[in-house]
Order: sequence, then C-alpha cells, then structure tokens
Amino acid sequence: MSQHRFKRSFCADPTLSKRLFSLLEIVFPGVSRAAAVGRVLGAPWEVASTPFIRFHEDIAITHVGVLEIPMCIMGQTITVGGIHGVCTHPEFRRRGYYREVMAEVLEYCDRRYTTLVLTTLQPELYEPFGFRVVKEHVFITKCNSAGSTASWRSLNTSDPEDIKLLHRLLETRTPVSNVVGIVGEKSLFCVNEGTRPLHYIEDLDLIVCLEIEDTQLRLFDLVGTSIPTLAVLLEKIPQHIEEVVIYFSPDRLDANFQAFPHVLDEAWLMVRGAFAPENYQFMLPRSARC
Repeated sequence: MSQHRFKRSFCADPTLSKRLFSLLEIVFPGVSRAAAVGRVLGAPWEVASTPFIRFHEDIAITHVGVLEIPMCIMGQTITVGGIHGVCTHPEFRRRGYYREVMAEVLEYCDRRYTTLVLTTLQPELYEPFGFRVVKEHVFITKCNSAGSTASWRSLNTSDPEDIKLLHRLLETRTPVSNVVGIVGEKSLFCVNEGTRPLHYIEDLDLIVCLEIEDTQLRLFDLVGTSIPTLAVLLEKIPQHIEEVVIYFSPDRLDANFQAFPHVLDEAWLMVRGAFAPENYQFMLPRSARC
C-alpha cells in the first residue's frame, strides 16, 4: 500500500471540505455547525486537521483525521497526535475500509508522535490498533461562596475584539494543569467550546469554561496567562456556590479535592504509546478532547 493512498490536503483540493463534511454530518450530526463556529472564530478545522479519506467514486466513505495537540504532560511540553472524526458511511461498513485507512494513519503518526490520543464511545474499535483505555477522574470539593459580578461578563464571539482576546489568551495560556494541560492550541478549543457560553473575568484576564446548576459549579477549563487559586476564582463567580466539580487535574487550584473515576460524556479516553500520567488521577480537559 502506498504511503499516501488516503492522505489528502484541504489546500490542494478546495472541494475536499464540503465532501468530507457531507460524510461527517451523517455520522456526527451537528459537527458541521461546530466546525463553522471554529471558522468564524478564526480557527478552522481545515488548518488543524490532516485528513485521511477513502473515496467511492466522488463520495467520501471513510475518514480518519490527525491533529497536533501541544500538551503539558507531567510538567513537560510535548506534541501529541490526536485521532478524530473517525467514521465510515453506513452503506460502506464491514468491508475493511476503516482498517485500511487506520493502518496508513498509524504509519504516518508513528513517524511523528510518541503518543496518540482519542476519545470514543466504542473503545473496542481501537483496541486492535494498540490503543488502550486510560482511566480519568473528576475532582469534587465543598465550599460556601457568595460570589461577585464586579469583573465578570460573557464573551461575545460575534465581536472582533473578543475574538482577538480569545486568540491572545489561547496563544499565551498557561497550562491549566501540570499533570495534563494544553498550551497554544486553538482549533480544538474553538470547535469544542465555541458553541458553548464562554465567560471572561477582566481583572484576572481569564476565560472560563463552566456550567452552573443550582449551587453546583462545573469547571471545564481556564484560559489565561496564569491560573488563579480556586478561592480567588470563586470570588469572581456571580452566584452562590456550595459544590465545585473540576473536569481537569486541579493541581494548580490550591484546594482539597476528592477524586472519583469518571467517563466524560460517556466517551472513554484512549492512548497509544507512552503516557506518563496513566497511573495518576487526571482528566483531559473537555476543550482538548478529540
């Protein structure tokens, strides 16, 4: 098999994106909207992803995408390969096409990365290719915070100045964790978080990805040049909070948490190759999952 039998280029083929998303939308309804938001935010899918696609005539029938994810792992910055958008058109399944494309993807990746990651609802599809499930955790603590609205606002992703702010902080961010964090990545963040509310705390110069239900705060990512303690952050949250659930390693938050095994959105984290945090309690942030 030729090394480049399935590898494609969005730059070389301006029709490729439309043909690929016709397939992706069948298998992952809504992905086109998320990718469109990423483009509006200045972080297009097509710049970040290397596509491997099998065609039947002019129809894309199998796709495996490869991303480069700059991660902070146990305090060291490394580039990890991310496998994403894996799918085969329903009418062309069980013919070995996915296996053929994945074999070429792994040959390509093994020359470039010591570690590959992906998240999936079906781990059994990837185990034959050397991927293994790695256990993740959420981190929970009790608190009693009244909060304040003094420097809190929603980020307006239709405002060019707020988009500029988002890019600045993504480019210069400190990893949210020294165990598993992200540095300098844009496209995954914008696709994963761009359709969700983003909040900005002006006096901390910090973008916050969170959800609040009643008095429970669920915290998914912090994007800034420095990471505040949990106590400082809670002072800026404009609601009364009694419980905090953290969906990343909270080693920088200076608070006591209890860890619980957790599968985020029913999607298991899988790894191929070396992965130093494997026996630690951690979670890959939602903004960096692929």
